[in-house]
Amino acid sequence: MRLTTTKRGRDVINDPEINKGTAFTPDERRALHIEGLLPAAVETIDEQLIRRRCEYDRLHDDLERHVNLRALQDSNEVLFYRFLQANLAEMMPVVYTPTVGQACQEFSRIYRRPHGVFVSYPERGRMMEQFAAIDTEIDVIVVTDGERILGLGDQGVGGMGIPIGKLALYSAVGGIDPRRTLPIVLDVGTDNEERLADPMYLGWRHERVRGAEYDAFVEQFVTTISSRFPGVLLQWEDFAGTNATPLLERYRDRLLSFNDDIQGTAAVALGAIEAAVTAAGSTMADQRVCILGAGSAGTGIAAMVRDAIAAAGVPHAASRLFLLDRHGLLHDRRDDLDDFQQPFAQRWDAVAGWADVEPFAGLAEVVAAIEPTVLVGVSGQPGLFTEQIVRRMAAGSERPIIMPLSNPTSRAEATPADLLAWTDGRALVATGSPFDPVPLGDRTVTISQANNVYAFPGIGLGAVVAGAAQVTDAMFRAAAEAIANPDTGTNSADQGLLPSIGEVAAVSRRVAEAVVAAARDDGVGRDLTDAEITAAVADAWWSPEYPSLVTD
Repeated sequence: MRLTTTKRGRDVINDPEINKGTAFTPDERRALHIEGLLPAAVETIDEQLIRRRCEYDRLHDDLERHVNLRALQDSNEVLFYRFLQANLAEMMPVVYTPTVGQACQEFSRIYRRPHGVFVSYPERGRMMEQFAAIDTEIDVIVVTDGERILGLGDQGVGGMGIPIGKLALYSAVGGIDPRRTLPIVLDVGTDNEERLADPMYLGWRHERVRGAEYDAFVEQFVTTISSRFPGVLLQWEDFAGTNATPLLERYRDRLLSFNDDIQGTAAVALGAIEAAVTAAGSTMADQRVCILGAGSAGTGIAAMVRDAIAAAGVPHAASRLFLLDRHGLLHDRRDDLDDFQQPFAQRWDAVAGWADVEPFAGLAEVVAAIEPTVLVGVSGQPGLFTEQIVRRMAAGSERPIIMPLSNPTSRAEATPADLLAWTDGRALVATGSPFDPVPLGDRTVTISQANNVYAFPGIGLGAVVAGAAQVTDAMFRAAAEAIANPDTGTNSADQGLLPSIGEVAAVSRRVAEAVVAAARDDGVGRDLTDAEITAAVADAWWSPEYPSLVTD
């Protein structure tokens, strides 16, 4: 690959998109006026990787490793992505969940170099000018307002760590050119008193803007990026439940966009559930699903699982789903439900006898009443899948499917080791954060992390390749089917319900192709044959290779 640049001297070394460090050839060094800025040795990228490995191995903890990788990304993008790809299973938890949560909490203290765009509410009158510095075409934007970072809550401007981490994975395993990605944080203040009291906090020191003012600010943002980057894919990330679903519904038909916490999480969860159902020798039509956590993630999973059960021929599929929030079971007698929760409210006359104290039934009562075959946790609260509850579930299900998906690890509703112990090794388990394999007698059970990385990079690449006008529900269902491990069966479930992390890039290609085909079939994307789709995805795929630099 050849790349033309007008930069010379230190401007070349300081540009992470074109910097090669010691891999610049002698001819490039002379042409770019950087001969004296580098030592004499000319190295290959593989030789550079050895040095990076030596440095990385001297670091002491995961936050230090995260900062080191971010510094590499900010100095030499190609080397960063090659290093990440070469050590993907080891470094994904450092680049993203769970370490990124701590990095967001410490953002103002580990900040080194600008990356992305900080759209601040006080400067809303100059929003277009804030994007003027972005002089390249952009294919994918990830944006957050920092209010619901993982299970850690409001981190204000520190939430920028999430879009940066997500886009790193878009490029590492999703084939999106990092030069055509843009992380954005909408700085509308924070209600986190610890952040506001921190003298090093880098964001706008003000309580969060809400209501009509917040809506107008987001509208201005959407209008601005639609004008500045027409056709761009926008991924909404880590918005609070009160905003996440309304924003998705408001804008999903206006611009190419999706919410990873709602739709990406749902696609991966459904893929894991379908793989587990296959491993259990059952069908989706036989499932009774209990979801602990009825925010944007929980209702997103419920909607996709409902559709899958309906597609299996079950009428009134929503009646098979039982969602609980912090107050208990969702039912139609409650007057405190949000609009996005209403479709999953059970009929009161069907559930009234479950609780000793009306009107709310807790998780123990629901599990005892319905004997679920699937239990999903997206509550953000650790330890809620207790031994008593899990044993009660296992008493009514031969192969209980249990998925504590809250992250980071400290927020998991239960550990895989406990879940397997409490079910005599019968549980089929996937988690939201990484866990080590569990030794169990003469077996070793691999625990699949139902990480959104299985979904969003391929969905994004597929939407871009398809030239899609919108991201439809059918595109997410196609992604879920492509995610499930095709080799998972009764005898191989111990190897994990999902492909290994090392196979994520291959999964992303499979997802991208499925998404392009679904966009075509929905009439929102290019009319390509299956063979043309495979070729188009392969042609669009970016790989971390040093270009030959040509002077202009």
